[in-house]
Order: sequence, then C-alpha cells, then structure tokens
Amino acid sequence: MTMPVYFDCDTGIDDALALAYLVAQRHADLRGVGTVSGNVDAAQAARNTLDLLAVLGRDDVPVAVGEHDFLTHPYDGGAPHVHGANGIGGARLEPAGRPVDGRSAAQLLVDLAHEHPGTLRVVAVGPLTNLARALQLEPRLPELISSVTVMGGAALVPGNVSPVAEANIANDPEAAQAVVSAGWPVTLVPLDVTMAHVLEHEHLQRLEDAEQEAPRLLASMLGHYFEFYRDIFGRACSAMHDPLAVAVALGTAVADAAPRVPVVVDTGDGPGRGQTICDLRGRYRGLADHPEATCRVVLGIRSDFAEDLTRALTAPAPAAAAGVSA
Repeated sequence: MTMPVYFDCDTGIDDALALAYLVAQRHADLRGVGTVSGNVDAAQAARNTLDLLAVLGRDDVPVAVGEHDFLTHPYDGGAPHVHGANGIGGARLEPAGRPVDGRSAAQLLVDLAHEHPGTLRVVAVGPLTNLARALQLEPRLPELISSVTVMGGAALVPGNVSPVAEANIANDPEAAQAVVSAGWPVTLVPLDVTMAHVLEHEHLQRLEDAEQEAPRLLASMLGHYFEFYRDIFGRACSAMHDPLAVAVALGTAVADAAPRVPVVVDTGDGPGRGQTICDLRGRYRGLADHPEATCRVVLGIRSDFAEDLTRALTAPAPAAAAGVSA
C-alpha cells in the first residue's frame, strides 16, 4: 500500500534533497506540492520545484504557488546567503514545460484532504503559512489528515536565526502556533535532530559520481550549502533538515526519542519570538507521553541518515506511480 503525501516547501537546497528523497520512496505517493515564501519567494520555489520534478520524472505532480507573505508581516527576501540567489545554490535546471497549478497551495491541500480522507500525510518543510491558510479554508481539515510532519523548531538546542528560534517557525510564528494547536497529530522534527545528522564530503562525492542526472544536479547545489555550514561546523558539510523530516514522516527514519508533549510557539515581539516552547520536564522520568498533547517532538533517530539518504538518491529510480494531472 502506498501512502498519499502532500509536500509543502520553500524550495531551497535541502528542500530539493527532500523532494528527491520523497520521490525515491516506493511506498510514498506524492499527490501534490505547495510552495511558500521562505528560503526564496513562493513563485521561485514553485519554479524550482517544477524543474526538479521534471528531472525526477514526475511531471504528473501538481505544484501550486502558496503564500508570498506571512500571516502578520511581509516576506523579507529569504536566505540567499544560505541557498543562493535562486534557492538552489546557483544550479541551473532545464525549465519544465508546464505551468503551475491554478489553485493556491492551501486549496490544493484542502482538495487532496477530501480526495484522501484519513490517509493523506502532510510534510511541511518551510514556514507554515499555507497550512494555516488551509485551516482557515476548511475548519474540518484536522479530521481529514492522517498526520502532519514539520521540519521546524528547536526544543533543547539553540535556534539558527535567534538564540531560541528556528527559521521556519520564526518566519511565521502565528501560522506555526495555529498548526501546533489545531488538534491534528503533529510531529516536529527540530534542530535537535537535524543538526545531529550531517552530509560529509564522502556523501557529496558519491552524488557527484552517480550515473543518474538527478543526484549530480543535487551535488551541484550542495557546494553552496557546504560552504555556508563551514562556519557552523568548522568544516565543509551540511545539515539535512528537510530530508530528515520526510524520512520521519514516511517511517524510513525511526525515532528513538519522540515524546508527545505540549508545544506552544512564542508569537510575541520580544527576544523569544518564534521559539517552540516544548514541555520536556518529563525527561527525568524517561520522556513519557503527555496524555493530552497532540504534538510529538523528535529528539533522536536510530539510523545513520546521511548514509540512508545518499543510498536512496543514487539508487535506480522507481517506476512512476499512477499520478494526478496538473
């Protein structure tokens, strides 16, 4: 049985890795992609996504442009110092020969939820503005979704855009608060775990040496990303934020610590804005689940994910699943 997936992203470099990893999983059926401003603006993210899906042989997947601005403030220009001016490290992809879907990303998500009630898995690896808009469009959305997995937050480690806040959550804290409080099952894949699993030069070399076009293109993007992380890790390498969220959502990365606990996002205007406040006081009793919480916080996974990711991206491509028309 394949699992239907909606993927919400701001296609930068690690989003591109995540999308390629998702397409490579035979048990996942990618039914639609929505883009949001974050690493780049939503329109550029859609262009990157369409072009990459063409390389991956998945021109059947609809791509919808989502929110350009955030719920309470405008988009501020993204992160070209991290992902390059075009979001994919300056790599040039052949333009895909199809347009974006005519719906908004929020409407696409709502439509897919109604088409796959109770089975659709949502994976969000950018700011959560589209998900918040979808909740406004369809108040019953939490009843229709199987799970929501979010790359975002920092529970017990520093943030990456402030001492306490991670970028996806910090870009739109109001949207993040709406998502974590909606009552559906949310899994946060925060910096606690994504910064602990790193692609090294040996993995990059295997992507560069691959026979297929897609991993070589991904490798060309990663050069920019590796240089950004040199100042953070003290060597050229990269964290694997978004691919790890996809792996957790699909069950290909198994958490060995993921308590279900109350989570609140700081939406104030002080130094804590964007912080994911995770109630982990139970850690001294073995991180037991809180009986009323609906949000899991992944603090560790069992596998060597860098190896898993590299292997998946360089394996022969699976046959395309029966898809949907754009």
